[in-house]
Amino acid sequence: MPEEILLSTAYCPPAIYFSLIRNSDKVFIEREENYVRQTYRNRCKILTSAGILSLSVPVMKGNVIKAKVRDIRIDYSKRWQQVHLRALTSAYSRSPYFQFYSEPIMNIIQKKQSFLIDLNNELLLQCLGFLDMDKCIDYTSSFLPDTSLSNDFRYRISPGKHPDINLRQYIQVFGNKFVPGLSILDLIFNLGPESTDYL
Repeated sequence: MPEEILLSTAYCPPAIYFSLIRNSDKVFIEREENYVRQTYRNRCKILTSAGILSLSVPVMKGNVIKAKVRDIRIDYSKRWQQVHLRALTSAYSRSPYFQFYSEPIMNIIQKKQSFLIDLNNELLLQCLGFLDMDKCIDYTSSFLPDTSLSNDFRYRISPGKHPDINLRQYIQVFGNKFVPGLSILDLIFNLGPESTDYL
């Protein structure tokens, strides 16, 4: 695994994102790229009794076209916070560790961060704290085109595809069959302090 990796900003990204962080010495989060829609930059997947549910943070439409990801503002005209909080509670309230880990996550979601990257950063740092992962996280200061190098994962972790890294299965609340690619919150709420060993 490379000493440094390059990742996109992401909203409660999948466990694989954190596995990459765990196995790297330094992490750079891309903040200078043009915003890419339909990605983990503003969405995550959770597992509910009805199956996979995608939770999206709405962004202001006027500044999406050719806007830097660092400038993307969250749209609070929609009630997304209430939707996300209800969905997470409904999906995970019966998981073994929800009561121990949910409050800090809920508090961050309820805040009114102006920018998507700030919301994502706060959630990232909270999850790293849960996982007891002390990593050096930095942000890019200029944009480099997709290099396809082994340490560049900005466009390789997306809802439609995942890097060639296999993670083990674990017990999920609604999982008759294991569902991969879910938010890190699925792992944390189900495995609690064992989550880091899983990664």
